Amino acid sequence: MQIELLKSKIHQVVVTEANLNYVGSITIDETLMEAANLIENEKVQVLNINNGERLETYVIKGKRDSGVICLNGPAARKAAVGDTVVIISYCSMDFEEAKTFKPTIIFPKNNKI
Repeated sequence: MQIELLKSKIHQVVVTEANLNYVGSITIDETLMEAANLIENEKVQVLNINNGERLETYVIKGKRDSGVICLNGPAARKAAVGDTVVIISYCSMDFEEAKTFKPTIIFPKNNKI
């Protein structure tokens, strides 16, 4: 049996940009991506603490150590610059393997590790 569980979490980062005129996605500082074990094009869920919005999109690699968190395309309507968000990815794995799996969770300060 396969189950879905938390793989990666970036807990409470601040949206630095919202770019409506883009194809779509979320741009994340490459350093944050690596620390959270996220890769480019990975599906993520974005939870906006300020307004309760939840959305799914995919990751685009942002400039290393820039602190960038940019919602692009339609996602830009779900958050304003300055909003605090949580970024989560999930994975599927065997039930027994899942019992010992440990997700990667990071707690950035000012969008930096």
